[in-house]
Amino acid sequence: MNDMDSPTPEESLPEGFQPLPPEDQAWQTENEPSSWGEVGSDPPADRPSAAHRRRRARRTALFPGQDERALLLNRLARRAFPSFDFFLFSFLCGAMLGAGYLLDSQSLLLLGILLVPLLTPWLGLTLASVTGSWRFFGQTLAGLLVGAGLVFIPGIVAGMAARIWLPLPLIQAHLHARLWWPDLGMLALGAVLLVLSFVRSEEKPILPGIMLAYELYLPLGAGAFGLGAGLESLWPAGALVFLAHLALAVLLGSLTLFLVRFRPVRISGYPLSLGVFLLTLTTVVVIMSDRAASFLAPAPQATPTPAQTNTLPATFTPPPTLPPTATPTHTPRPSPTSPPTATFTPTPIYARVHVVPGNGALLRSEPGSQGVVIISLLNGYLVEILPESATVDNVVWVRVYVPDLDVTGWMQLNALATATPVPSATPTP
Repeated sequence: MNDMDSPTPEESLPEGFQPLPPEDQAWQTENEPSSWGEVGSDPPADRPSAAHRRRRARRTALFPGQDERALLLNRLARRAFPSFDFFLFSFLCGAMLGAGYLLDSQSLLLLGILLVPLLTPWLGLTLASVTGSWRFFGQTLAGLLVGAGLVFIPGIVAGMAARIWLPLPLIQAHLHARLWWPDLGMLALGAVLLVLSFVRSEEKPILPGIMLAYELYLPLGAGAFGLGAGLESLWPAGALVFLAHLALAVLLGSLTLFLVRFRPVRISGYPLSLGVFLLTLTTVVVIMSDRAASFLAPAPQATPTPAQTNTLPATFTPPPTLPPTATPTHTPRPSPTSPPTATFTPTPIYARVHVVPGNGALLRSEPGSQGVVIISLLNGYLVEILPESATVDNVVWVRVYVPDLDVTGWMQLNALATATPVPSATPTP
């Protein structure tokens, strides 16, 4: 048996050998002095102890405490904090939405929404509202506003570019700058599902996030596009719809967290929770009541203007007075009759909506782009052209009646393809 196979006594450590510091001392770098590593020496006074590190962690934690509830809230807060990807893809989403509104393309709008990552600032804002964390509320609110600004800026640029080609139909922009009951229903469903999925699972809830982004970013992009293009029918209508959707989403998300037993951590958090609840509820009620007449109410119905009938006034000539010496005799006299009435019966003029390139045109309450949008009509819709017309900004507008919808409004003449020729009204005896 050689020396390598034989057991050897325990070897002594060489001179100058310094053992590795324990795990809690691994923070030291190579550039720091290592004199404290000698046997029997004490660490420097400025090195934080384990107790000091624990106190610092408690101070930096959004929800202090070591119980299970505090650990859960801190884990959710870390997941809800916005990242760099959120801001980057929000800007790309805004650029895609601006192009979609400019080209009136629904496909580009959907592609822009798919680019949006999970709306983590909204989740953080909702969580902070219920748990009463003022600091976390401010951080997530700032992140949400920055993300909204990154969507808003490309929309303004796209609207300014649209001034070159105006007037344009802009059907998609007007659709998303209005309040619709189906949109409110999808917003409510998306907000509730997103909160529940976020709390109960570590995976990203993709579908509820897309539903929420659809209802928040599309109205915001439409409002930005209208501001850049100078269209009063889009701005500030789109921004008000965005605020109403955001307030409703925060309100429903907070109520959902409250129902699953999330409460303010401290007494000082209750004013924040109550204030957010009242503010969001007031915003929803005020905006929806102010815009309900033009957005949520059914389109105003009107009947077509009847053909005018010119009737000559009838005259009555009294009989001459008989002399007093004449014997009065009863002589029947013919009753006065009116002359024949001349009636104009114009032939109705029908036309179909025909916008190329495009999918249709807008029916407005007044001539001009400032008129309130009543409804959008797709290509092929049959309308009746009424006698009234007006010229606004060198664009001819005509008043039309939509028989299928029983609605009357104003449309651009160049958006219509006439189906019957314009007749010349001739009086009939």
